[in-house]
Amino acid sequence: MNDDLFLRGHRVPMTKEPVRLLALERLDLRDARRLIDVGAGTGSISIEAALRHPNLQVIAIERNDAALGLIHENCQRFGCHNVQIVAGIAPQPMEENADAIFIGGSGGKLNELIDWSLQHLPAGGRLVMTFILLENVTQALSHLQKCPVAQLDCCEIQLSSLTTLGQGHYFKPNNPAYLISCQKEECCA
Repeated sequence: MNDDLFLRGHRVPMTKEPVRLLALERLDLRDARRLIDVGAGTGSISIEAALRHPNLQVIAIERNDAALGLIHENCQRFGCHNVQIVAGIAPQPMEENADAIFIGGSGGKLNELIDWSLQHLPAGGRLVMTFILLENVTQALSHLQKCPVAQLDCCEIQLSSLTTLGQGHYFKPNNPAYLISCQKEECCA
């Protein structure tokens, strides 16, 4: 989905289309029943996942009031009735488990969120995280090496967009984003 389709707000983060596409691919939601989106921002991951997989239950957790309003508006705009919006700060007590968890915002609680996510995933469940800060990538990788995960992967996504300059064109670079994906180990169900 094109980023321009989403309602956006001042200082409300959104996972951009190229990063979102790779994150959704790594979440592998084909047979999933539930996705938890932590730090949902505008809801772009939640909404695109919900639209691609109409039988998927999506739980979007967000703490920012402006973002919560945008998620709600974007869900209405796209007719996403399978997205449950939860106002709050993760990690938080939840009875629901998920087949996949996406972390788009950590609020300074990255290690706790990783541990919480692994507690709410079955064996083989997928955890995908995106970051723009190198410190968060380093912290996440360091912590995940102590966790029961398999297929740990990390990549930097650096894209440029064709932009007009005078009578010509150039590729305007976007800031890099970092994507980490892994699965909860089978032995740790």
